Amino acid sequence: MLRALAVDDERPTLEELVYLLNADPRVGTAEGAGDATEALRRINRALESGPDGPEAIDVVFLDIQMPGLDGLDLARLLTGFARPPLVVFVTAHEDFAVQAFDLEAVDYVLKPVRKERLAEAVRRAAEQRTAAVPAPRVPVHEPDPDHVTVELGGVTRFVPVDEITHVEAQGDYARLHTDRGSHLVRIPLSTLEERWRARGFVRIHRRHLVALRHIGELRLDAGTVSVLVGTEELQVSRRHARELRDLLMRRP
Repeated sequence: MLRALAVDDERPTLEELVYLLNADPRVGTAEGAGDATEALRRINRALESGPDGPEAIDVVFLDIQMPGLDGLDLARLLTGFARPPLVVFVTAHEDFAVQAFDLEAVDYVLKPVRKERLAEAVRRAAEQRTAAVPAPRVPVHEPDPDHVTVELGGVTRFVPVDEITHVEAQGDYARLHTDRGSHLVRIPLSTLEERWRARGFVRIHRRHLVALRHIGELRLDAGTVSVLVGTEELQVSRRHARELRDLLMRRP
């Protein structure tokens, strides 16, 4: 019997999906989450519970376009877990199918969801769960102060802190931006602000933390303040503007 989690920011759609899943005889339990951040908290509890624990989740039925963390971001995060749940995407958009299957999704179901089509996705998930062999757990190490560890698709990457130009808050998570791309990590922005203050990172907005050495320009326009970081212009909130100007003036 599958233990399922449905994730969708539209409440009527979520309730219908949970109802259909609970009506399938191969599903033991189905519950819902209204966004990806809530889903991650629930999945973390499931992983702590263990594969046979009372909070375990076997498969996530996941919408793609949601505010904040979207479904593809959540699926990418799950690929870095030692024993992630299976993923079935349930979406109104056909455009993301290639990305979804690159993330090893079990199925890709288009909205509006038909009972028969959802049943086929449940069947595939049940078969894959039966055939799955648990992956070995990766030992957890203390964080390296000079690097950020990023897990993606079973590959561990070590991103140098000095290469990070700025950080964007996404719920309880943070997106690290470098000149070569970005990475999503399970670390709140407030934690990184405290950890990297001595390394020259400064908060310029409730959503952004910036490395002073990567600021190319400070711009003033009609009472608004922004900074140029690489090719990206980021707004500076009023409460942080004076501190930022002082720090830039003292920058060697």
